Amino acid sequence: MAEEKSQEKWEGKVSAQLKGSKARDVWPFYADFLNLHKWLPSVDTCHLLDGPVTGLQPGVLRYAASTVTSPSGEATVKWAKEKLLELDPIQRRLKYEVLENNVGFKSWVATMQVLPIDGDEEGGSEITWSFSGDPVEGLSYEMMLAYYDSNVQSVAKTIEDSLSHQAQVN
Repeated sequence: MAEEKSQEKWEGKVSAQLKGSKARDVWPFYADFLNLHKWLPSVDTCHLLDGPVTGLQPGVLRYAASTVTSPSGEATVKWAKEKLLELDPIQRRLKYEVLENNVGFKSWVATMQVLPIDGDEEGGSEITWSFSGDPVEGLSYEMMLAYYDSNVQSVAKTIEDSLSHQAQVN
């Protein structure tokens, strides 16, 4: 892992490979900005807050929330209001900014991208999730990187399972 980051901006990138899934098949999951809860199992809900009802475009705002249970059994809802900054189907890239939240993010921008492994469209794919922002109070840089890595691995498994199921049905 990277060195300890304390005062400067945190920047990081994690990735996961989906060896049996083509990038063009994986991209629609990422491009579905308002349905994060469908491919990131730790998110309970995700929905449109503001923006055009038809067509997803930069400027759309979403609300995403997760219920976290403490070791003592107390449930807390962690939420974020996020703005879509970029949706590029050619580069298969989505960029968003966390505007408001109760998690501790201040200035925070994240980018998700789907790439073909070794540039081969017929081969597998790699999903990346990068971030840049101010340090989050109460967390270390390593904890944040581990959080993103855990999530990208979970996303990869969910998408791969979904695509495998679709292939079996067809």
